[in-house]
Amino acid sequence: MRDAWVITIDGPAGVGKSTVARMLSERLGAVFLDTGAMYRTVTAAAMDKGVDLEDVEALLSLIDSTAFRFEHDGPVLRTRADGKDYTQRIREPEVTENVRHVACQGPLRGRLVRMQQDFANRFSKVVTEGRDQGTVVFPDAKWKFFLEADPEERARRRQKDFAAAGKAVALEELKKHILSRDASDINRSVGPLAAAADAIHIDTTRVDAEGVVEIMIRRIEETKNGGH
Repeated sequence: MRDAWVITIDGPAGVGKSTVARMLSERLGAVFLDTGAMYRTVTAAAMDKGVDLEDVEALLSLIDSTAFRFEHDGPVLRTRADGKDYTQRIREPEVTENVRHVACQGPLRGRLVRMQQDFANRFSKVVTEGRDQGTVVFPDAKWKFFLEADPEERARRRQKDFAAAGKAVALEELKKHILSRDASDINRSVGPLAAAADAIHIDTTRVDAEGVVEIMIRRIEETKNGGH
């Protein structure tokens, strides 16, 4: 069964999911599936084409009429829409602010879930991260992890990321945004942020990415050897 080789990593924004997923995929020789990049690509394409982000039917039409391509390129998921490379564009703040319009609508998430499953089916071993990977997209995955971290630490990490990109953002502003995002993700009716019942919880507040990966690998090896 193909999804027996899928490792899911879920959790809220700022816990280090993407970094850990990339590192883990490299250690295991697996393909990294950045689900957020898929949502961002649809969002950015809609923005660039002037599609009303609150019009679900218009967004569905965009998805159906646009040639989206997601390609494995080492630790990076290269994304394209109608031949245009969106790999860098999707990381811009305006895209981040608007991705919720795509993420919170059931019909749109349904399309993206199929994109994620289709991508995973192209490879024998996949590490995927998001908010509902272990509960909705790959419920039968053998290894599921759920990352957590203190909101203030998550805000500091976001601030560091922005600083690296040459943008200064106040810590309190980021913390407020993170808490608001958490509430939205947890309470939305479609694909809410939630840990799978069989997920392994890891608090990353005081553990760096390498440490988290080591914990994951230990748990994976334990399972392979018959433990749990």
